[in-house]
Amino acid sequence: MTVTDLDLDLDAEREHLAISRAALARMRERARALFSTGDQVAGDAYAAETLGRTLARRVAELADDPGTPLFFGRLDFGAATGTPPGGERPGDEPGGWHPDHAGRRYHVGRRHVTDDRGEPLVLDWRAPVSRSFYRASARDPQGVAVRRRFGFSGGTLTSFEDERLDRGEELGTTSRILTAEIERPRVGPMRDIVATIQPEQDELVRADLADSICVQGAPGTGKTAVGLHRAAYLLYLHRERLRRSGVLIVGPNRTFLSYIAAVLPALGEVEVEQATVEDLVGGGVPVRAVDDPAVALVKHDARMAEVLRRAVDAYIGEPTEPITVSDGSFRWRIGLDPLHRLVEEARRERLPYATGRERVRARVVSLLQRQAEARRAESPSDAWLRRMGRATPVTAFLDAVWPALTPQGLVHALLADPQRLAAAADGLLSAEEQARLRGLADPAQSADAPPPARPRAAGTKLGRTPKATKWTAADAVLIDEAAGLIERPGGFGHVVVDEAQDLSPMQCRVIARRSEHGSITLLGDLAQGTAPWASVDWRESLRHLGKPDAVVVPLTIGFRVPAVVVAFANRLLPALAVDVPPAESLRRDGALDVRTVEDLTAATVAEVRAALAHDGSIGVIVPDAAVDGLRSALADAGVSTATADDVDAAARVTVVPATMVKGLEYDHVVVVEPAAIVAAEPRGLHRLYVVLTRAVSRLSVLHREPLPPLLAD
Repeated sequence: MTVTDLDLDLDAEREHLAISRAALARMRERARALFSTGDQVAGDAYAAETLGRTLARRVAELADDPGTPLFFGRLDFGAATGTPPGGERPGDEPGGWHPDHAGRRYHVGRRHVTDDRGEPLVLDWRAPVSRSFYRASARDPQGVAVRRRFGFSGGTLTSFEDERLDRGEELGTTSRILTAEIERPRVGPMRDIVATIQPEQDELVRADLADSICVQGAPGTGKTAVGLHRAAYLLYLHRERLRRSGVLIVGPNRTFLSYIAAVLPALGEVEVEQATVEDLVGGGVPVRAVDDPAVALVKHDARMAEVLRRAVDAYIGEPTEPITVSDGSFRWRIGLDPLHRLVEEARRERLPYATGRERVRARVVSLLQRQAEARRAESPSDAWLRRMGRATPVTAFLDAVWPALTPQGLVHALLADPQRLAAAADGLLSAEEQARLRGLADPAQSADAPPPARPRAAGTKLGRTPKATKWTAADAVLIDEAAGLIERPGGFGHVVVDEAQDLSPMQCRVIARRSEHGSITLLGDLAQGTAPWASVDWRESLRHLGKPDAVVVPLTIGFRVPAVVVAFANRLLPALAVDVPPAESLRRDGALDVRTVEDLTAATVAEVRAALAHDGSIGVIVPDAAVDGLRSALADAGVSTATADDVDAAARVTVVPATMVKGLEYDHVVVVEPAAIVAAEPRGLHRLYVVLTRAVSRLSVLHREPLPPLLAD
């Protein structure tokens, strides 16, 4: 192809982009017009509200960002000759191949765009045929003759490159455009990766909805993006089903969720719930206290689930006397034997506690109904049945053998009553662990000893009632467990859990209750576990999540973090006591600078000034206690900074505490005093591994204290 031909081809692609953007605008205007008149065509108020929500969502899904390419690739299918790829039958689409595609050309982009006749101008990247854009190769072209990738600057199409798969030409990771997109500097929230998804990532993204998968992803392998794109793919493929049941994204903190919040809307998905575990359990109680680490460790232990189950079961009693109920005309009597039977039957059914209570009530009323039918030769009315269910003898019987419980009341009673706790924890928790749960200053105190006269500075502050108690974050998890025992919560059709290595067994159970009848995508890296209860085996986490048979897939090839940075961080792996394959990187363009300095503040300010000469974001990662001082020093030097929560801030420089950096990425990272980061917490080396792997272009390490031995070479 001559230079003139290339120019003409580029002009034609730019024209197609302009036509596609205009078509998308028309699609949105049509949706907006329908939204504005929807109440006039709906049959009633409910239909109008439902239609309004649907049309409002459609308008949001069709939003266009002129700074983001509407399409990023093109597929030219060859003539349908010979055997279909893989020997598929005509009509199958395992790799996107279909006889109808022969000789066709498709532009692949972030959403489906059609012209006025309904002909596709841009195919959604999730469509079956689009899979060939990610999976086709010179060895298995899947009917594709030419795969074209487009280069953009902002929203302007600037270049393209072709791979003639039918001639054995394949660029792979040497693609100039692919490499430029992966290495493109970033400022602000995380971007989608639809233009750069690799075959092994695409396989995970397009996994079946019924499949739960765990991705053990080394730094820079794109595990977070895989999880988010899998959510978008499943919503595309199972739109109505997941719209009813919902999709949930669970992240480690609000900062991380803010960082990833723009990815799904950019793909046209606007109805996905995002939450931390604290958000999920936060409806139970307000958190107003902080546990001692040793106490929190006990509360997060999986044994607490059985302790709580026993505590709930202990409330179920045995009938002690018959009951007699009057309806104003007759007195009906139920003897002890049938009462024993119905309580025992309900107990054996292992229903949620509140459901079991109502089941006992219903069966008592059923026994009364049978007597009434035998006496009157007719069925009593529904009003009679409801009145019997609320009759004082019936409710008194229920309160005696199956009393009403609240989650807060259950946990409050367990922590406040040493005998109740000892009975529920017998054979599960040691006397010392029980004492910790009760907040005793000296675990050697007997279980019968009164609480300490002076309240502790930290931990649960038990009041006379649950409402008067100052609960901790770990208490909120226990209360959520209790709530699940009392009444089964609603669940989601699919749950994506990121940074899952830091979930405790009890936090895993929080998520399990919300995905009991759905599937999960578990994302994490055991080497990055920093919580006291961090997982060292994905199988154990999956068991607590209720998905023991989920497949564990490792991602080890990194596309974001440069090889020199990965190699430096990998020196820490032998000390992290986890069995994970070391990360590898395909990037050879990064820079690493490790320096001993006398004045950390002055050296950091100078390093940030030098980094500002390059494009992209700058993350200054410091021990938590040093954040305010360093921000002040940078401000005095005329450098504007943002905090980790300000993901949309205009400032290119972000000063981040080491404990908040998990999951974030910056083009240039400046790490200040690794020794202090390590010393700040028991799993400090794991934290440092996280910190060192946040750089996607350049890493500078400034230290005055000696580096950890594994890094000191």
